[in-house]
Amino acid sequence: MIFHFKLPVSIALLFVFSHTAKAQEKYTLQRALQTAKASNPFLKTEEYAIGIAQAEAITSKQWYNPKLGLNYINIASQKNAAPNSDLYSAINNQYAFQLGKTFQVAGQRKHKIDMAGKNIAFAKKSYAETERNLFLEIAQKWLEVWVTQKQLDILTSAKNNIDSLVITNQNRYKNQVITQTDLYRTQLLSKQYAIQYKTMLQEHANKKTELRFLLGSKDSLSIDMKDPFLFTGSENINSLLSQSLENRSDITTAKTLIEVSDSNIKLQKSLAFPQPEVGVIYNPQNTIPYWGIYATFDLPFFNRNQGEIKKSVVLKKQAEQHLFTIQEQLQTEIKTAYASYKLQQQNVQNFESVLQQSQSILDNVKYAYLKSGTTIIDFLEAQRSWLETQQQYYEALQHYRQSYFQLLYVTGLINQLAK
Repeated sequence: MIFHFKLPVSIALLFVFSHTAKAQEKYTLQRALQTAKASNPFLKTEEYAIGIAQAEAITSKQWYNPKLGLNYINIASQKNAAPNSDLYSAINNQYAFQLGKTFQVAGQRKHKIDMAGKNIAFAKKSYAETERNLFLEIAQKWLEVWVTQKQLDILTSAKNNIDSLVITNQNRYKNQVITQTDLYRTQLLSKQYAIQYKTMLQEHANKKTELRFLLGSKDSLSIDMKDPFLFTGSENINSLLSQSLENRSDITTAKTLIEVSDSNIKLQKSLAFPQPEVGVIYNPQNTIPYWGIYATFDLPFFNRNQGEIKKSVVLKKQAEQHLFTIQEQLQTEIKTAYASYKLQQQNVQNFESVLQQSQSILDNVKYAYLKSGTTIIDFLEAQRSWLETQQQYYEALQHYRQSYFQLLYVTGLINQLAK
Protein backbone atom coordinates (compact mmCIF):
# COMPACT_ATOMS: atom_id res chain seq x y z
CA MET A 1 0.00 0.00 0.00
CA ILE A 2 1.41 3.39 -0.98
CA PHE A 3 0.84 6.49 1.16
CA HIS A 4 1.10 9.97 -0.33
CA PHE A 5 2.02 12.82 1.98
CA LYS A 6 1.30 16.19 0.38
CA LEU A 7 2.34 19.56 1.77
CA PRO A 8 0.08 22.36 0.56
CA VAL A 9 1.78 24.15 -2.28
CA SER A 10 1.25 27.60 -0.79
CA ILE A 11 2.87 26.59 2.51
CA ALA A 12 5.78 24.95 0.72
CA LEU A 13 6.41 28.01 -1.44
CA LEU A 14 6.15 30.31 1.57
CA PHE A 15 8.69 28.19 3.43
CA VAL A 16 11.14 28.19 0.51
CA PHE A 17 10.81 31.88 -0.27
CA SER A 18 11.07 32.95 3.36
CA HIS A 19 14.36 31.08 3.77
CA THR A 20 15.68 32.39 0.46
CA ALA A 21 14.76 35.94 1.39
CA LYS A 22 16.50 35.56 4.72
CA ALA A 23 19.64 34.12 3.19
CA GLN A 24 19.76 36.87 0.54
CA GLU A 25 18.71 39.78 2.72
CA LYS A 26 20.00 43.08 1.44
CA TYR A 27 22.06 45.10 3.88
CA THR A 28 22.03 48.85 3.93
CA LEU A 29 25.04 50.37 5.62
CA GLN A 30 22.98 51.16 8.70
CA ARG A 31 21.62 47.62 8.90
CA ALA A 32 25.14 46.24 8.49
CA LEU A 33 26.36 48.32 11.43
CA GLN A 34 23.36 47.33 13.53
CA THR A 35 23.97 43.66 12.77
CA ALA A 36 27.64 43.97 13.69
CA LYS A 37 26.72 45.77 16.91
CA ALA A 38 24.74 42.70 17.95
CA SER A 39 26.80 39.86 16.44
CA ASN A 40 30.40 40.89 15.71
CA PRO A 41 32.77 38.39 17.43
CA PHE A 42 35.28 41.07 18.45
CA LEU A 43 32.58 43.11 20.15
CA LYS A 44 31.31 40.02 21.94
CA THR A 45 34.81 39.47 23.31
CA GLU A 46 35.18 43.09 24.36
CA GLU A 47 31.80 43.02 26.08
CA TYR A 48 33.18 40.65 28.72
CA ALA A 49 35.32 43.52 30.04
CA ILE A 50 32.12 45.21 31.22
CA GLY A 51 31.04 42.01 32.97
CA ILE A 52 34.44 41.75 34.66
CA ALA A 53 34.18 45.34 35.92
CA GLN A 54 30.67 44.67 37.21
CA ALA A 55 31.92 41.56 39.03
CA GLU A 56 34.69 43.62 40.64
CA ALA A 57 32.05 46.09 41.81
CA ILE A 58 30.31 43.24 43.64
CA THR A 59 33.61 42.36 45.31
CA SER A 60 34.17 45.96 46.43
CA LYS A 61 30.84 45.95 48.33
CA GLN A 62 31.53 42.77 50.26
CA TRP A 63 32.53 42.94 53.93
CA TYR A 64 35.58 41.10 55.24
CA ASN A 65 34.78 37.68 56.66
CA PRO A 66 35.15 37.14 60.43
CA LYS A 67 38.18 35.08 61.52
CA LEU A 68 38.00 32.13 63.88
CA GLY A 69 41.19 31.02 65.64
CA LEU A 70 42.04 28.06 67.90
CA ASN A 71 45.15 27.62 70.08
CA TYR A 72 46.04 24.58 72.13
CA ILE A 73 48.84 24.57 74.72
CA ASN A 74 49.89 21.53 76.75
CA ILE A 75 52.48 21.00 79.46
CA ALA A 76 55.65 19.80 77.78
CA SER A 77 56.86 17.42 80.55
CA GLN A 78 55.14 15.01 82.94
CA LYS A 79 57.21 16.31 85.82
CA ASN A 80 55.40 19.64 85.58
CA ALA A 81 51.94 18.06 85.49
CA ALA A 82 49.49 18.44 88.34
CA PRO A 83 49.74 15.74 90.98
CA ASN A 84 47.94 12.53 90.17
CA SER A 85 47.01 13.73 86.65
CA ASP A 86 47.64 12.53 83.17
CA LEU A 87 49.82 14.62 80.86
CA TYR A 88 46.84 15.32 78.61
CA SER A 89 44.36 15.97 81.37
CA ALA A 90 42.35 19.21 81.13
CA ILE A 91 44.15 20.52 84.21
CA ASN A 92 47.45 20.40 82.33
CA ASN A 93 46.51 22.22 79.16
CA GLN A 94 44.98 25.43 77.85
CA TYR A 95 42.64 26.28 74.97
CA ALA A 96 42.14 29.65 73.35
CA PHE A 97 39.28 30.43 70.95
CA GLN A 98 39.27 33.80 69.29
CA LEU A 99 36.72 35.36 66.95
CA GLY A 100 37.62 38.58 65.23
CA LYS A 101 37.15 40.72 62.17
CA THR A 102 39.25 43.17 60.16
CA PHE A 103 37.68 46.60 59.76
CA GLN A 104 38.18 49.04 56.91
CA VAL A 105 38.80 52.57 58.15
CA ALA A 106 39.21 56.05 56.67
CA GLY A 107 36.51 55.39 54.05
CA GLN A 108 38.42 52.52 52.46
CA ARG A 109 35.31 50.51 51.58
CA LYS A 110 33.50 53.59 50.27
CA HIS A 111 36.45 54.48 48.02
CA LYS A 112 36.67 50.89 46.73
CA ILE A 113 33.00 50.96 45.80
CA ASP A 114 33.37 54.37 44.15
CA MET A 115 36.38 53.27 42.12
CA ALA A 116 34.64 50.06 41.04
CA GLY A 117 31.71 52.13 39.77
CA LYS A 118 34.08 54.39 37.85
CA ASN A 119 35.75 51.31 36.33
CA ILE A 120 32.38 50.10 35.05
CA ALA A 121 31.82 53.45 33.35
CA PHE A 122 35.34 53.29 31.92
CA ALA A 123 34.73 49.78 30.55
CA LYS A 124 31.54 50.94 28.83
CA LYS A 125 33.27 53.96 27.31
CA SER A 126 36.13 51.76 26.11
CA TYR A 127 33.55 49.44 24.54
CA ALA A 128 32.05 52.41 22.67
CA GLU A 129 35.52 53.31 21.37
CA THR A 130 35.99 49.72 20.16
CA GLU A 131 32.66 50.06 18.36
CA ARG A 132 33.78 53.30 16.70
CA ASN A 133 36.93 51.68 15.28
CA LEU A 134 35.05 48.57 14.19
CA PHE A 135 32.25 50.53 12.53
CA LEU A 136 34.77 52.36 10.36
CA GLU A 137 36.24 49.03 9.24
CA ILE A 138 32.77 47.65 8.48
CA ALA A 139 31.74 50.80 6.59
CA GLN A 140 34.87 50.58 4.46
CA LYS A 141 34.31 46.87 3.81
CA TRP A 142 30.67 47.53 2.94
CA LEU A 143 31.86 50.18 0.49
CA GLU A 144 34.35 47.75 -1.06
CA VAL A 145 31.51 45.32 -1.74
CA TRP A 146 29.48 48.16 -3.21
CA VAL A 147 32.34 49.30 -5.46
CA THR A 148 33.20 45.82 -6.73
CA GLN A 149 29.51 45.28 -7.56
CA LYS A 150 29.51 48.55 -9.51
CA GLN A 151 32.67 47.45 -11.30
CA LEU A 152 30.95 44.19 -12.23
CA ASP A 153 27.97 46.16 -13.56
CA ILE A 154 30.03 48.39 -15.83
CA LEU A 155 32.18 45.46 -16.99
CA THR A 156 28.97 43.59 -17.81
CA SER A 157 27.71 46.58 -19.77
CA ALA A 158 31.01 46.95 -21.62
CA LYS A 159 31.21 43.22 -22.38
CA ASN A 160 27.60 43.07 -23.61
CA ASN A 161 28.30 46.01 -25.87
CA ILE A 162 31.42 44.47 -27.34
CA ASP A 163 29.87 40.99 -27.55
CA SER A 164 27.01 42.36 -29.62
CA LEU A 165 29.59 43.94 -31.89
CA VAL A 166 31.44 40.60 -32.17
CA ILE A 167 28.24 39.00 -33.50
CA THR A 168 27.71 41.90 -35.87
CA ASN A 169 31.30 41.77 -37.11
CA GLN A 170 31.16 38.02 -37.63
CA ASN A 171 28.30 38.58 -40.05
CA ARG A 172 30.04 41.54 -41.64
CA TYR A 173 33.20 39.47 -42.08
CA LYS A 174 31.21 36.72 -43.78
CA ASN A 175 29.82 39.35 -46.09
CA GLN A 176 33.36 40.67 -46.63
CA VAL A 177 32.45 44.12 -45.30
CA ILE A 178 35.37 44.10 -42.81
CA THR A 179 38.71 42.37 -42.63
CA GLN A 180 39.61 39.43 -40.42
CA THR A 181 41.87 41.73 -38.39
CA ASP A 182 38.90 43.89 -37.46
CA LEU A 183 37.03 40.81 -36.29
CA TYR A 184 40.01 39.57 -34.26
CA ARG A 185 40.45 42.94 -32.61
CA THR A 186 36.83 42.92 -31.53
CA GLN A 187 37.07 39.35 -30.22
CA LEU A 188 40.31 40.15 -28.37
CA LEU A 189 38.71 43.01 -26.46
CA SER A 190 35.77 40.76 -25.60
CA LYS A 191 38.14 38.16 -24.15
CA GLN A 192 39.98 40.83 -22.16
CA TYR A 193 36.71 42.00 -20.65
CA ALA A 194 35.79 38.41 -19.81
CA ILE A 195 39.06 37.98 -17.88
CA GLN A 196 38.56 41.26 -16.04
CA TYR A 197 35.01 40.28 -15.16
CA LYS A 198 36.07 36.91 -13.80
CA THR A 199 38.79 38.52 -11.67
CA MET A 200 36.41 41.16 -10.34
CA LEU A 201 33.78 38.51 -9.61
CA GLN A 202 36.22 36.65 -7.35
CA GLU A 203 37.27 39.86 -5.63
CA HIS A 204 33.61 40.71 -5.05
CA ALA A 205 33.01 37.29 -3.51
CA ASN A 206 36.04 37.73 -1.24
CA LYS A 207 34.87 41.14 -0.05
CA LYS A 208 31.42 39.72 0.75
CA THR A 209 33.00 36.90 2.74
CA GLU A 210 35.09 39.37 4.74
CA LEU A 211 32.03 41.55 5.36
CA ARG A 212 29.99 38.54 6.47
CA PHE A 213 32.63 37.72 9.09
CA LEU A 214 32.64 41.28 10.42
CA LEU A 215 28.85 41.17 10.69
CA GLY A 216 29.01 37.89 12.56
CA SER A 217 26.64 36.34 10.03
CA LYS A 218 26.65 32.81 8.63
CA ASP A 219 24.11 33.44 5.87
CA SER A 220 24.74 34.57 2.33
CA LEU A 221 24.35 38.32 2.00
CA SER A 222 23.99 41.05 -0.53
CA ILE A 223 24.05 44.80 -0.06
CA ASP A 224 21.49 47.39 -1.01
CA MET A 225 23.02 49.07 -4.05
CA LYS A 226 20.47 51.90 -3.86
CA ASP A 227 21.45 52.89 -0.33
CA PRO A 228 22.95 56.40 -0.50
CA PHE A 229 24.50 55.68 2.94
CA LEU A 230 24.64 59.34 3.84
CA PHE A 231 24.22 60.42 7.44
CA THR A 232 22.01 63.45 7.92
CA GLY A 233 23.81 65.87 10.17
CA SER A 234 25.58 69.19 10.34
CA GLU A 235 28.43 69.75 7.88
CA ASN A 236 29.60 72.92 9.61
CA ILE A 237 33.16 72.24 10.75
CA ASN A 238 32.86 74.30 13.94
CA SER A 239 29.70 72.45 14.92
CA LEU A 240 31.34 69.11 14.18
CA LEU A 241 34.39 70.04 16.21
CA SER A 242 32.29 71.12 19.18
CA GLN A 243 30.21 67.94 19.13
CA SER A 244 33.30 65.76 18.83
CA LEU A 245 35.10 67.36 21.76
CA GLU A 246 32.03 66.65 23.85
CA ASN A 247 30.85 63.25 22.64
CA ARG A 248 33.55 61.31 20.76
CA SER A 249 34.06 57.98 22.49
CA ASP A 250 37.83 58.24 23.00
CA ILE A 251 37.37 61.71 24.52
CA THR A 252 34.70 60.48 26.94
CA THR A 253 36.87 57.44 27.70
CA ALA A 254 39.83 59.67 28.56
CA LYS A 255 37.63 61.86 30.77
CA THR A 256 36.32 58.79 32.58
CA LEU A 257 39.87 57.56 33.09
CA ILE A 258 40.65 60.83 34.90
CA GLU A 259 37.67 60.18 37.16
CA VAL A 260 38.99 56.68 37.83
CA SER A 261 42.38 58.20 38.67
CA ASP A 262 40.79 60.65 41.10
CA SER A 263 38.98 57.84 42.84
CA ASN A 264 42.17 55.77 42.94
CA ILE A 265 44.09 58.60 44.64
CA LYS A 266 41.47 58.76 47.39
CA LEU A 267 41.55 55.00 47.79
CA GLN A 268 45.35 54.78 48.01
CA LYS A 269 45.49 57.59 50.57
CA SER A 270 42.91 55.81 52.71
CA LEU A 271 44.90 52.56 52.47
CA ALA A 272 47.76 54.35 54.24
CA PHE A 273 45.76 53.84 57.46
CA PRO A 274 46.21 50.42 59.09
CA GLN A 275 43.23 48.09 59.10
CA PRO A 276 42.66 46.91 62.69
CA GLU A 277 41.49 43.44 63.56
CA VAL A 278 39.27 43.38 66.65
CA GLY A 279 37.71 40.38 68.34
CA VAL A 280 36.93 38.39 71.48
CA ILE A 281 38.82 35.54 73.19
CA TYR A 282 37.58 32.59 75.23
CA ASN A 283 40.48 30.93 77.04
CA PRO A 284 40.03 27.98 79.47
CA GLN A 285 43.36 27.67 81.34
CA ASN A 286 43.81 24.53 83.44
CA THR A 287 39.99 24.18 83.67
CA ILE A 288 39.63 27.84 84.68
CA PRO A 289 37.74 29.81 81.97
CA TYR A 290 38.89 33.27 80.93
CA TRP A 291 37.55 35.64 78.30
CA GLY A 292 38.73 38.90 76.87
CA ILE A 293 39.09 41.10 73.82
CA TYR A 294 41.98 41.73 71.47
CA ALA A 295 43.00 44.17 68.73
CA THR A 296 45.84 44.02 66.24
CA PHE A 297 46.97 46.51 63.63
CA ASP A 298 50.05 47.37 61.63
CA LEU A 299 52.39 49.99 62.99
CA PRO A 300 52.98 52.35 60.04
CA PHE A 301 56.66 52.95 60.69
CA PHE A 302 57.96 51.89 57.28
CA ASN A 303 55.08 51.25 54.87
CA ARG A 304 52.49 53.98 54.64
CA ASN A 305 51.50 53.11 51.06
CA GLN A 306 53.73 55.91 49.78
CA GLY A 307 54.54 54.14 46.52
CA GLU A 308 50.93 53.46 45.51
CA ILE A 309 49.87 56.99 46.46
CA LYS A 310 52.59 58.50 44.29
CA LYS A 311 51.76 56.06 41.50
CA SER A 312 48.07 57.06 41.61
CA VAL A 313 49.01 60.74 41.30
CA VAL A 314 51.27 60.00 38.30
CA LEU A 315 48.51 57.92 36.68
CA LYS A 316 46.15 60.89 36.93
CA LYS A 317 48.72 63.19 35.30
CA GLN A 318 49.17 60.61 32.55
CA ALA A 319 45.38 60.46 32.01
CA GLU A 320 45.17 64.27 31.86
CA GLN A 321 48.01 64.40 29.32
CA HIS A 322 46.32 61.67 27.28
CA LEU A 323 43.09 63.69 27.17
CA PHE A 324 44.94 66.84 26.12
CA THR A 325 46.75 64.94 23.35
CA ILE A 326 43.54 63.41 22.03
CA GLN A 327 41.81 66.79 22.00
CA GLU A 328 44.66 68.29 19.99
CA GLN A 329 44.73 65.29 17.66
CA LEU A 330 40.97 65.44 17.19
CA GLN A 331 41.09 69.01 15.90
CA THR A 332 43.75 68.06 13.37
CA GLU A 333 41.84 64.96 12.26
CA ILE A 334 38.58 66.82 11.76
CA LYS A 335 40.18 69.63 9.77
CA THR A 336 41.99 67.25 7.43
CA ALA A 337 39.01 64.88 7.10
CA TYR A 338 36.65 67.77 6.38
CA ALA A 339 38.97 69.25 3.74
CA SER A 340 39.38 65.83 2.08
CA TYR A 341 35.62 65.27 2.13
CA LYS A 342 34.90 68.60 0.43
CA LEU A 343 37.55 67.96 -2.24
CA GLN A 344 36.26 64.47 -3.04
CA GLN A 345 32.70 65.79 -3.13
CA GLN A 346 33.73 68.35 -5.75
CA ASN A 347 35.58 65.70 -7.78
CA VAL A 348 32.46 63.55 -7.99
CA GLN A 349 30.36 66.51 -9.11
CA ASN A 350 32.91 67.36 -11.82
CA PHE A 351 32.81 63.79 -13.11
CA GLU A 352 29.13 63.92 -14.02
CA SER A 353 29.71 65.93 -17.20
CA VAL A 354 32.68 63.69 -18.10
CA LEU A 355 30.44 60.63 -17.90
CA GLN A 356 27.89 62.17 -20.24
CA GLN A 357 30.58 63.12 -22.76
CA SER A 358 32.12 59.66 -22.64
CA GLN A 359 28.76 57.98 -23.29
CA SER A 360 27.96 60.38 -26.12
CA ILE A 361 31.35 59.75 -27.76
CA LEU A 362 30.90 55.97 -27.57
CA ASP A 363 27.39 56.10 -29.04
CA ASN A 364 28.49 58.36 -31.91
CA VAL A 365 31.60 56.37 -32.75
CA LYS A 366 29.71 53.07 -32.65
CA TYR A 367 27.06 54.43 -34.98
CA ALA A 368 29.70 55.81 -37.34
CA TYR A 369 31.60 52.49 -37.32
CA LEU A 370 28.49 50.45 -38.12
CA LYS A 371 27.84 52.86 -41.00
CA SER A 372 31.48 52.43 -42.14
CA GLY A 373 32.15 56.05 -41.28
CA THR A 374 35.18 55.26 -39.08
CA THR A 375 37.62 52.44 -38.27
CA ILE A 376 37.46 49.63 -35.73
CA ILE A 377 40.41 51.23 -33.96
CA ASP A 378 38.38 54.38 -33.27
CA PHE A 379 35.51 52.35 -31.91
CA LEU A 380 37.68 50.15 -29.69
CA GLU A 381 39.46 53.22 -28.37
CA ALA A 382 36.12 54.85 -27.58
CA GLN A 383 35.00 51.67 -25.84
CA ARG A 384 38.16 51.52 -23.73
CA SER A 385 37.87 55.22 -22.92
CA TRP A 386 34.27 54.75 -21.86
CA LEU A 387 35.19 51.90 -19.51
CA GLU A 388 38.14 53.79 -18.05
CA THR A 389 35.95 56.83 -17.45
CA GLN A 390 33.32 54.70 -15.72
CA GLN A 391 35.97 53.03 -13.57
CA GLN A 392 37.55 56.36 -12.69
CA TYR A 393 34.15 57.75 -11.78
CA TYR A 394 33.42 54.93 -9.34
CA GLU A 395 36.95 55.21 -8.00
CA ALA A 396 36.28 58.90 -7.34
CA LEU A 397 32.93 57.98 -5.80
CA GLN A 398 34.68 55.43 -3.60
CA HIS A 399 37.17 58.07 -2.42
CA TYR A 400 34.28 60.43 -1.73
CA ARG A 401 32.43 57.85 0.35
CA GLN A 402 35.63 56.89 2.15
CA SER A 403 36.29 60.51 3.02
CA TYR A 404 32.73 60.80 4.30
CA PHE A 405 33.13 57.69 6.45
CA GLN A 406 36.41 59.09 7.77
CA LEU A 407 34.65 62.33 8.66
CA LEU A 408 31.94 60.40 10.51
CA TYR A 409 34.66 58.40 12.26
CA VAL A 410 36.79 61.33 13.46
CA THR A 411 33.71 63.20 14.66
CA GLY A 412 32.36 60.13 16.45
CA LEU A 413 29.06 60.34 14.57
CA ILE A 414 29.56 56.91 13.03
CA ASN A 415 28.36 55.31 16.29
CA GLN A 416 24.97 56.94 15.78
CA LEU A 417 24.49 55.09 12.49
CA ALA A 418 24.19 51.80 14.37
CA LYS A 419 21.31 52.99 16.55
